[in-house]
Amino acid sequence: MQEIVKGANVSLTALSEDAGSVVVSLSWTSATGAGDADVSVLLVDENGKVRSENDFYFYNNPAAADGSVQLLGKTPTENGDEDRIGVDLTAVPLDVARIVVAASQYAGASFGDLDDLRMTVADRSGEPLVGFSIEDAGVETAFIFGELYRRGEEWKFRAVGQGYETGLAGLATDFGITVLEEADEPGALAEAGEAEGAEEVEKTGEAAETAEAAQVTEAAAAAVPETAPAAPSGTDSPAEPPATPTATPTVPAQTRGRGPRTTKKKITLPKVAKKSLAENDTWRTARLFPVPTLKSDREREVRATSVLLSVMAQVPEFGRRLTAAFGAPAGRMQTFTEVSLPHGDAPKRPDGVIRVERAGKLWTALVETKTNGNPLKAEQVQAYMDIAARRGYEAVITLSNDVALEGTAMVDIKVDGRRKHKVGLWHLSWAEVAHQAQMLIRHEGVGNAAHAWLLQELLEYLQHENSGCHGFQNMGPAWVPVRNGIEDETLALGDGRAVEVVESWERLVRQVCLRLGGELGQKALPVQRARRGSDARARRVEAAERLCAEGRLSAELRIEGTSSVIAVVADLRTGKVRTSVDVPAPEGSYPLVIVKRLLRLLDGAPADLHVQSLVGEGNGPRGTLERLRPEPGDLLPVSGAALTGFRLTLVKGMGAGRGNTESGFIRSVDEAVDRFYQGVVAHLGSAEARPGRRG
Repeated sequence: MQEIVKGANVSLTALSEDAGSVVVSLSWTSATGAGDADVSVLLVDENGKVRSENDFYFYNNPAAADGSVQLLGKTPTENGDEDRIGVDLTAVPLDVARIVVAASQYAGASFGDLDDLRMTVADRSGEPLVGFSIEDAGVETAFIFGELYRRGEEWKFRAVGQGYETGLAGLATDFGITVLEEADEPGALAEAGEAEGAEEVEKTGEAAETAEAAQVTEAAAAAVPETAPAAPSGTDSPAEPPATPTATPTVPAQTRGRGPRTTKKKITLPKVAKKSLAENDTWRTARLFPVPTLKSDREREVRATSVLLSVMAQVPEFGRRLTAAFGAPAGRMQTFTEVSLPHGDAPKRPDGVIRVERAGKLWTALVETKTNGNPLKAEQVQAYMDIAARRGYEAVITLSNDVALEGTAMVDIKVDGRRKHKVGLWHLSWAEVAHQAQMLIRHEGVGNAAHAWLLQELLEYLQHENSGCHGFQNMGPAWVPVRNGIEDETLALGDGRAVEVVESWERLVRQVCLRLGGELGQKALPVQRARRGSDARARRVEAAERLCAEGRLSAELRIEGTSSVIAVVADLRTGKVRTSVDVPAPEGSYPLVIVKRLLRLLDGAPADLHVQSLVGEGNGPRGTLERLRPEPGDLLPVSGAALTGFRLTLVKGMGAGRGNTESGFIRSVDEAVDRFYQGVVAHLGSAEARPGRRG
């Protein structure tokens, strides 16, 4: 990969013969794990302006209709987060001269809060071509990382690194877009009970509390902008000047948590099923993809591959979602199963083939599938990589219940560097397939009702107990001896089996994020606090040493659009899973008022929820919700120190089994996180997601 400096440029064609479709990545790290930014892409003409608002792609408008640009979303790396963008340069309209790649912060945060700002461009096989690091970020709240631009028949990349203190609005304005700013909503802790604040304080503070409430209400009213009249749609005739000024393209302000903007209504399915017409509960609903008849792993693999590939070909949004990250263009997709391909003395039969056609060009991938706990076989994957290289295929895609980890190969293969044609090796988890299907049919929508129904049938198939496609479901052979060694205190530091358990734990956490994100319709990501450049293996060895010494596995999760971090700790010594979140206390209110507001927000939370007050750098009083409801004053520090926030914690029994059975460890962690979010975090509303300085 070629490294360039700010202001430099390089020809993509000179770096790769396969640069017609590229993947652009923006990455950063944060010391706290909470820092983040939103990626955006602008298509501009020779005059440096967008042609219309449809040339601006961001989280509410993530994909171009022609497939030229698609935001692929965030993925956790071993050091932080990475946002990827798929760009099909062959599909970019001829009147687009430049593709500007930018990112912006929100809620008062700046890029100086983030570390290791970096942009890379890779070809469709995933081979990095060029990289650019930004090292001078400070108070800027928006940044142009780089741009792809035309020079004759070729595309070039320029490292820009230009920052804006005026944020997304200032950046967008430079390219002919007006951003409609929206007022931030006050947090729920600051809102709940404002009208009754005077009744909750001592008489000596009644006047002060009433004045504070009035000031908050008055300030909120003043912050609401007047709504501008909508600009008329349509284009103006060049021969006849318009009677009114030409409307400037506008996009919504950067507001978190909204669904993608679409040009036409999308079809989603309700979560609640219609009332059954069956005579009794034992009747099973007829399904498009039946599962109970499957008897062997081979049958499960064949059926799962055929079901998935057929739905991918019939539902364009779904097929595109799964293949775009692998460099596939947006085009007509065909899928095949049980294909025979020549290889030495005996032909090989990959489980499937995916072919995508666009503008007369083909993108092709071989698919190798495993179900249940069956591992991928290195010799099989190696043979398919060799076949793909000889036949000019672009990728080999492996699909199993295992979850890929950064810095850890799913299978060990050898790549012949003398071969001119490069083949990308990619991995999908069945949990990720189910996540993408759920995101489309529950939250983002698809083109028509038939497509939504097909995705629902696929999801029902994947979730059936006999499909073998349940996702990561086994902590591995090292789990039992490590667990027993911790219980009887015989596990020695440096035991290699502890590293295996740590890797399995990371896979489980990533799968929990996929399932939680699918339920919420927002991305859930593991928080990575390691700095860029740190070795993944060394990080896991360090975590394994902590496991041996303390007997605990820990992780942190963050829901996109929120500032808080959910901590998950599995204590193997006590057999408990602990989930917790810290909630900041609003400034300017009386401590008792703050506590009572929090308890009102948690009215529907489990009675065994532990609530602890946070005081400065230390911890204050604590108690269960059941005990604190009649005595909220018990949370107030005896010393009278100022409250800085609260720590909310749920404790659940931990399964001991290595698998995903009723008594298994995997299911107990999954259920603990789900119960904590649904029972606690969801009740906090905007208090948990209250904007604040991140990083």
